[in-house]
Amino acid sequence: MSILEQLNRRLIVSCQALEDEPLHSSYIMSKMALAAKQGGASGIRANTVVDIQAIKKEVNLPIIGIIKKDFPNSKVYITPTISEVEALYQEGVDIIAFDATNQQRPDGKSFPEFFAEVKANYPDQFFMADVSTLEEGVEAERAGVDIVAPTLAGYTSYSQGAVPLELVRQLIAGLSVPVIAEGNFDTPEKAKQALELGAHAVVVGSAITRPQLITEKFAEAVKEKTFK
Repeated sequence: MSILEQLNRRLIVSCQALEDEPLHSSYIMSKMALAAKQGGASGIRANTVVDIQAIKKEVNLPIIGIIKKDFPNSKVYITPTISEVEALYQEGVDIIAFDATNQQRPDGKSFPEFFAEVKANYPDQFFMADVSTLEEGVEAERAGVDIVAPTLAGYTSYSQGAVPLELVRQLIAGLSVPVIAEGNFDTPEKAKQALELGAHAVVVGSAITRPQLITEKFAEAVKEKTFK
């Protein structure tokens, strides 16, 4: 069974914690991935090679790998250069995801230029494009990616106010490659809606794996009730 078949109509859980977050630890992320698997997840999205290595020791699920890295001259930070692609490829992740927006990349290349080099170096690798608009999704498919996701809808200056579910609808209608719903699908209802629209799979992150944000929602709700 292919990777795409394994993920078809399934839940993927994003297990990530950045350096300034309380759960920042490869060990903790590996256990988060195990908890996700036990809860019914069929795939994991993870950041950094060390986290991915730890997660592989706990679960045997398809992994969407990324490396987040900041550059002073660019807002692109999800697998921004071919160096991060190479690290993920050497680790053997099933799918490599990266920012496929029209924002300036650290090396000054356009996304099509960047991906042409990537595809030439790793022709047999599965690639997933994180986009913020329909136009970027169309361009990514034209460039030759295997999967498109609306991960960055609302996170680029020109996509402010974008509704991820609506972008999923547009991408499914406008593309022939699989569309994986990702980006603020923070309730079971939204995840179900995305699949009903025809999304190949759905990725859920913060709503499952960032307890500080989950707690904040509950705390605010309780505070509102208490003082009314």
